[in-house]
Amino acid sequence: MTITGLLRGAAIALLATTAFGTVAKAEDAKVKWKMAGTFSSSLPQLGTLGKRLEAQIARVSGGSIEIRFFEPSALVPPLETFDAVSVGAIDAAFSTPGFWGGKVPALQVFAALPFGPSSPEYMAWFYFGGGKEIFDEIYGKYGIKSVMCGMLAPEGSGWFRNEIKSVDELAGLKLRFFGLGAKALEKFGVSAQLLAAPDVYPALERGVIDGLEFVQPAIDLNMGFWQIAKHYYFPGWHQQSTFFDLMINKDRWDALTETQQAQIEAVCGDNVRYGIAEGEAIQLPALKELQEKGVQLHRWSDEDLAKLKAASEEVIAEQVAADPDFKRAYESFSSFRADYATWKELGYLK
Repeated sequence: MTITGLLRGAAIALLATTAFGTVAKAEDAKVKWKMAGTFSSSLPQLGTLGKRLEAQIARVSGGSIEIRFFEPSALVPPLETFDAVSVGAIDAAFSTPGFWGGKVPALQVFAALPFGPSSPEYMAWFYFGGGKEIFDEIYGKYGIKSVMCGMLAPEGSGWFRNEIKSVDELAGLKLRFFGLGAKALEKFGVSAQLLAAPDVYPALERGVIDGLEFVQPAIDLNMGFWQIAKHYYFPGWHQQSTFFDLMINKDRWDALTETQQAQIEAVCGDNVRYGIAEGEAIQLPALKELQEKGVQLHRWSDEDLAKLKAASEEVIAEQVAADPDFKRAYESFSSFRADYATWKELGYLK
């Protein structure tokens, strides 16, 4: 090839590179979304993981994606964010799938399961055991694309003014409780209800509820429940691990470039990692401070846990019978868990 030919080829390559660069830049047009928080940004993990998402996506995308976190009720009330994302009234929301169990029962399988898995097992099923495909299909029916975007450590299972010596003593109490665990407690004569975060402390203070579960020691300390109730119960049989997700209006998601979608998924994946590590690290200091404030820590007896497990299994059987999507999701998880048990038995210390 002559020097002239080489120069001509180099010029063409330069033009092609410039052209493709221009196209890529045009495709990555800046995205500015409003994201509703269902928990205050001041709450450890529940809110701070949403704020971390806001900061990290700006860094990773080089400013191509802006997802601005809005405090609860600044855009819509917390318990209305699912519908708002679904119809496109807001772009996105940071929450947990279990919040929408009243609307879509199957989503409870992807949030927290009573006597359910630890974080590694839960993620293994979700990403490699068929869970994600079912999750995407269920949310897709409502015009929502959801990306798992956080994971919480095990929770506490109840705050009470007086010591509870047996789960049988819960009969007749009004409790704030979450998800399938709430339905299990109803088997013991409990009146259980889900309250948004800003309503929980006032309800306890005024006696509207007799007790509650909220989240973990580090978060419950922040909420101030110890000022009213001094008896704190463990383990969190109803939530051994809890997924959080970024709900996005499906049309907004589809309008992104593949690069932008990958950036959101990467940041959310990192948020899951961060949530697990942080959640395990911050509980002991919080427990120590709660004890210094006069809180008594209790652990349910093996007998009580057996009763709670039986009630939970009854509730799950009812949900499986009542809802096809719940049945499909839970049977997928159960099948994976049965197989995983062999690895858990062999690979992990007792």
